[in-house]
Amino acid sequence: MGLSVTPDRCFVNAPIRQLTDGLLPLFLKRHLQPEIGLEGDALYNLPRSEFAAIAQALEQEGLACTLHAPFFDLAPGALDPKIRAASREKLRLAFELIDLFHPQAIICHLGFEKNKHGYKLPEWSGHVQDTFQELLALAAAGGVTLALENTYEAEPSQHIRMMQALDSPYARICLDTGHLLAFAKCPWPDWRPAFPWIGHLHLHDNLGDTDLHLGMGRGRFDFAGLFAALGEQGVTPRLTLEPHSEDDLRASIETLARLEVVDLRFTDR
Repeated sequence: MGLSVTPDRCFVNAPIRQLTDGLLPLFLKRHLQPEIGLEGDALYNLPRSEFAAIAQALEQEGLACTLHAPFFDLAPGALDPKIRAASREKLRLAFELIDLFHPQAIICHLGFEKNKHGYKLPEWSGHVQDTFQELLALAAAGGVTLALENTYEAEPSQHIRMMQALDSPYARICLDTGHLLAFAKCPWPDWRPAFPWIGHLHLHDNLGDTDLHLGMGRGRFDFAGLFAALGEQGVTPRLTLEPHSEDDLRASIETLARLEVVDLRFTDR
């Protein structure tokens, strides 16, 4: 049996600044659930009232959301204590929005790079574990899943070690197909050992050379194979589509329908 997901567990990426600049009405009209990206300076400069207004609008339409915590320039396992403290401070700001949005999940990047952290692996591992232990406590208190996403990791060992260390039903892995293809340059079966902890998928495509965020089926990723394998193991993750254009969003929705994963039609309300 292949992967099957209900529409209430499906999301579409939506940077917070785009939501505040006019994208929100489109999500409401088409009844799409956003994964709200919190990158940039929004967590410092956007009034809490604007976050609250978005949360209220989603609730009124019966739409859930997920949150994507910031990751640019952050180093949750940094050896430098001041850089580590600054990273934790910004990440905590994202988790302080849990009480407003009541998201199904909040996505963070583990951020392991072998060429950088492999030389100081015990130290890095200890620091990054402390960071996510603290954030996991905030997520779990709100009944929210903390999902750690792959970026440059070539295989799943560091994610698995983190899941074992966190040892919580609220700690899961977010497998990003585009990052796996463009950066890890390994086939998805290499991530089979992580399947028991996969609770979220970021779905987009590319040609294996750079992170293009194409619609599913417009690149080289083997979605059919991945979905079949997840279904065989009884894994039922949440899904977030991460296109960078409306046309790519439509391509991803069509691919999910063709593979009989979920039927996500645009619904004008």
